[in-house]
Amino acid sequence: MGMQLMGGLLMCIFLLLGVLHFYWAFGGKWALEKSLPTNSEGRRVLNPGPVACSIVGIGLLFFASVYAVKIGWLGVYPEWLMAYSGWFIPTIFLLRTIGDFKYVGIFKKVKTTLFAKTDSELIIPLCIVLVVVGYSLQWLSKMI
Repeated sequence: MGMQLMGGLLMCIFLLLGVLHFYWAFGGKWALEKSLPTNSEGRRVLNPGPVACSIVGIGLLFFASVYAVKIGWLGVYPEWLMAYSGWFIPTIFLLRTIGDFKYVGIFKKVKTTLFAKTDSELIIPLCIVLVVVGYSLQWLSKMI
């Protein structure tokens, strides 16, 4: 997979995730129930409000912009920012893949809730893609 394709894939994924978080921030409900961890009784253990969703959305859009810069679709960020963010972004999703050992990630204990199933079937695989493609892109860009 070429660097342009990898960077474009990451940019698109982060752009979509960022837009989804802003949709939730402005009151959208689609996929919200599947996206928030719940305990074994089905009660949410995380209840982000509009500000939290917006902050995450801004972060995800920033991640999209980093990959847009990396593939030459946007202007230039400082070299130090590109160097560190290329390792930092996939590391965030590596940690998310591992999880909190209770409700999220591959080592979660609560496994029967709607969120846990969505986490195992969709979110963890997506995080693994972000990790593998993100680290690969960073390593490849260091080789060139």
